[in-house]
Amino acid sequence: MSLENFFGQFPGGEFFWGFVFVFAIILILIYVLSGIRIIKEWERAPVLRLGRYLGLKGPGVIWILPGIDKIPSIISTRIQTYSFRSEQSLTRDNVPVSIDAVLFFRVIDVEKTILEVEQYQSATQWVAQTTLREVTGQVELDELLAEREKIAHHMQELVDEKTENWGIKIISVEIRDVVVPGRLQEAISRQAEAERERRARITLSQAEKEAAKGMIDAANQYIDNPVAMELRWINLLFEAATEGGATIMLIPANIPIAGFSGGGEGGSGSGLPPVGAYGIKPLPIKKKKEETTD
Repeated sequence: MSLENFFGQFPGGEFFWGFVFVFAIILILIYVLSGIRIIKEWERAPVLRLGRYLGLKGPGVIWILPGIDKIPSIISTRIQTYSFRSEQSLTRDNVPVSIDAVLFFRVIDVEKTILEVEQYQSATQWVAQTTLREVTGQVELDELLAEREKIAHHMQELVDEKTENWGIKIISVEIRDVVVPGRLQEAISRQAEAERERRARITLSQAEKEAAKGMIDAANQYIDNPVAMELRWINLLFEAATEGGATIMLIPANIPIAGFSGGGEGGSGSGLPPVGAYGIKPLPIKKKKEETTD
């Protein structure tokens, strides 16, 4: 006797059979729908069937056997970033520093990442931190401050060498900041100030040398032409009297001859003011006046 005939002997047996059939269909639909997964374009889903690695699926809509197949994690193939900091690392010259850095990495071999390492993100982050301390201990403070790009590139090579077997590629490492103790910052500031002062003095001495050389060339030209020297001296007196706004001028006694007195001793003066090497010469007009009085 079939189940349909058996349940048909009882009142409402056909309804019960229909209910069982609908319930079974619903269970099958739930089972089928529970195995549907949607994987994004940049993601990959490793599938394990009864604990054994079956392969990768995605992107798009995939289906696995519920209860038999399992996806341990979804792996992103995009570039991932990790910001980390080493607390009080010692440089080669025993200076405590704190370094802020950023790590850029990417999964290029999903199978190695799944099979070779557990929690690849945490593992990569710990490798980056330990490598940063290792690199910091190999350089001095001045080199760390001046050659950040070189040190970051060296660190990238070291981390990439360690994560290569995990299917992870280190894109780059960027050092954002190097923090030194406050008292050491003051010493570095004083050192930088002294260095700038040294450069300023060197520049000033070079300017003095060039100016002295120019003065020597000008003196050689004035030796050959004393009239040019007299004109230059008068020009300096004129500039000092007009530009400074002074009412009193102190003229030294050892100035060069800056004038001509024509007509001999009794002639009338002409030309430039009678200023000589021993002070102010008597004016010719005054001498004529004395002769007339006699």
